[in-house]
Amino acid sequence: MKQKTLIALMLFSLFVSACSGASGKAATATPEAIPTVLADSTIIAEGRLEPARDAEIAFNASGVVSDVLVQEGETVKKGQPLIRLGDASDTQYAAAQLELVSAQKALNDLLNVSGADLAQAVIDLKQAKEDFDKADDYLHYLENSKKVPRTEVRSYLVQTWKGYEYRTKTKFFKGPAPEDWIIEAQNDLALKKAKLDEAQHTYDRMKGGSDEDQLKVLQARLDAAKAGVAAFEVLAPFDGVVADMNAKQGGSINAGQSAVTIADFSSWLVKTTDLTEIDVVNLQEGQPVTVTLDALPDVELKGEILSIGQNYSENQGDVVYEVTLLLTDTHPAMRWGMTAAVKFGNED
Repeated sequence: MKQKTLIALMLFSLFVSACSGASGKAATATPEAIPTVLADSTIIAEGRLEPARDAEIAFNASGVVSDVLVQEGETVKKGQPLIRLGDASDTQYAAAQLELVSAQKALNDLLNVSGADLAQAVIDLKQAKEDFDKADDYLHYLENSKKVPRTEVRSYLVQTWKGYEYRTKTKFFKGPAPEDWIIEAQNDLALKKAKLDEAQHTYDRMKGGSDEDQLKVLQARLDAAKAGVAAFEVLAPFDGVVADMNAKQGGSINAGQSAVTIADFSSWLVKTTDLTEIDVVNLQEGQPVTVTLDALPDVELKGEILSIGQNYSENQGDVVYEVTLLLTDTHPAMRWGMTAAVKFGNED
């Protein structure tokens, strides 16, 4: 009887120990990363600090970096050149530059049609027509006349008291034109015809002002030429700071490869991705928030809800939404990527 009682006590002791161990494990389990809701319905969530605008810029062409014009941390203005590919030895870059100059000149020539230009075009056309008619008449004369004035010069050797010397004798006569005269006249007529066609084209283009169809064609050509040159250069898309520079002078870079990152640090956003469906129904755009950065625990930054995501994702079984906040306060120590605690208070 005593033995059975002892066994029973031992089993009871083991049961109690097992229960205590299970209870201890439950008490030390890692909590889920979900927002905290305080007794007064205040929601506290976690987010990341990032600039209001940033751009990761890549080249549209591959090549060797010829110039890196800025450094990390440098302030830049919109449209400022940052990096260039190619140089005078790069045939593709040289061809792109040449096409840009040619396209711009063609468009300028079409747009800059004035009264003086038209008057000059009339004069040039009249002169070209006269020159063509003269050349045509002359060729017709050579091909058909049997009495074309010609000269024939002969040299002969004579003996004088000084010795032997050459003398010349010129013979004047009329007859058919030599074949080489006709060929030369034909070539001259072809040249005069080309000049007449060019003068006629210039006059036709100018007499009615700018040709709208031609204007569209030349503008499209210029736009394409600009894009061709732009493929070899990276410009700042907005005022900001060079946050990251991947390109190195003399190094190769591929089309589509990130070359530089520009960020606008004049205003900041915080993005949270852990607000559940239960939380977001109590939030709305423009609602005030208070943000504290882990790196600056004693600094409270004011802001407001900028947007609430329409799409959702899942986080450990919870349906969560991205909420973007715009900070109205800043601090000089703020850095991209800092962790932020966000307090969403009641509007009333």
